[in-house]
Amino acid sequence: MSSRIQVLSARANNHRREFELELTDRGVLSFPYHRCDPPPTPDDPLQDLYIDDELGREGITYTLHSGAQGSVIADMVRDFHRDPSYLRDLMLHRLSVEARDRFEASPVGIRALARRLGTSPAQIYRLLDPANYAKTVDRMLELLQVLDAEVDIIVT
Repeated sequence: MSSRIQVLSARANNHRREFELELTDRGVLSFPYHRCDPPPTPDDPLQDLYIDDELGREGITYTLHSGAQGSVIADMVRDFHRDPSYLRDLMLHRLSVEARDRFEASPVGIRALARRLGTSPAQIYRLLDPANYAKTVDRMLELLQVLDAEVDIIVT
C-alpha cells in the first residue's frame, strides 16, 4: 500500500500445496492453495504460473488444467502473514477515509481545522488523503478527535 511491493519471483510448491512469492520488501512468503480462487486441486492441477505485468508485477496469475485462471496479489500474501507494515497502512487508510468523510460532513473549514491542530492547510489535505501513507497513526487520531470522532482500537 505505502509503496509498491512487487513480486520478484514466484513458484508453486505442490508438495506443500502453496505458492511461494519473493516480495521486494519481505523475502519469500508462502500462500496456500486453499486461499486462492479458484484453488489448484488434484483434480484440477496447476498448469501455468507467471508474474503478471498487467498487475504491475504486484501479483501472479496462474492457470489450472481446466483453463480457469486466478491471481494472487502481494497484499493478499502480506495480509495472510499479518505483515505489520501492511496492517499499519491498512489502519491508516481506514482512519483517513473516516476522517475525510467526517470532514466533508462537518461545518469546520480547512483553515480552522489546521489552526486547531497547529499545522498548515496543506498538511490537513495530506492527512485527509487515503492514498498518502507518509503520516502517523498518532496524527490521524488527533485529527479524528478534532472532528469529534471517538476511536476504539479492538485487539482480538
